Amino acid sequence: MTDPNDWNQKIIEEFRANDGKVGGQFEGAPVLLLHHTGAKSGVERVNPMMYQRVGADLAVFASKAGAPTNPDWYHNLVANPRAKVEVGSDTLDVESRVAEGDERDRIWEKQKADYPGFADYERQTTRAIPVVILRTID
Repeated sequence: MTDPNDWNQKIIEEFRANDGKVGGQFEGAPVLLLHHTGAKSGVERVNPMMYQRVGADLAVFASKAGAPTNPDWYHNLVANPRAKVEVGSDTLDVESRVAEGDERDRIWEKQKADYPGFADYERQTTRAIPVVILRTID
């Protein structure tokens, strides 16, 4: 089995070499690099992920490909809401919060409609997949 860290690292390198564009399963999709701080370790981590623009904010999805648990980056953002994102060739400081209720549902439904793989993830798990809003801060 391929190490997920190696897979992520290849996407990160391709993203940075091509001003935020990647191929493969993410070709043509909006992808960002999320820099977050480990809740326990305090170590900075970087994860590539798809996002959705929501007004001036960005939404990301803690799908973990339909696994029964939330991804580590989600727990890290809950513990440490300030983070950075690379979008295209820009790096932005952001503050995160978990979307709730109608806001979450509206964003999640659009993501599933635009990228049906997210509906597949939802079918594979019993948990409600969190939607995290990233707001740019100065």
